[in-house]
Amino acid sequence: MRAKQAAERAKAREGMLRGDERYFPARDRGPVKKFARDWVDSRRLPSQYFLPFSLVILLVTWIPMGDARTQAMIYGYVLTIAWPVMMVAVLGTSIFVAQRVKKQAAEKFPNESVKGVGFYAAMRALQIRKLRFPPPQVLPGGKPVPPKK
Repeated sequence: MRAKQAAERAKAREGMLRGDERYFPARDRGPVKKFARDWVDSRRLPSQYFLPFSLVILLVTWIPMGDARTQAMIYGYVLTIAWPVMMVAVLGTSIFVAQRVKKQAAEKFPNESVKGVGFYAAMRALQIRKLRFPPPQVLPGGKPVPPKK
């Protein structure tokens, strides 16, 4: 029984990684959600660099650089300029993505519910591209992802 369940889980995971919608969780199913995923995946957005940029900011504030005065100056610049600029960019991008995707999805799928699709797209835009799940089916620019060898 355990072996059968493990095989079913492996099959479901493989199906999800291939992009087979039958294996997706309920939150990722449907043509509107696919449209939102493809819309986000076909663009390079500032919010997708949020996590790597946060890591860089943490490293800059932790790594000693020069004397205490220089370190305090760097720390001050990071906290007063870089971090707020990044947060405003992320917030602005999230609002833009949510509104744009919701509007375009409503136009493209008039008989489908677009409830929650803006938030779904904004949250996907915050994720690092390689870590997005379900995996992207389009490259930036809108070209399909080439099959893996």
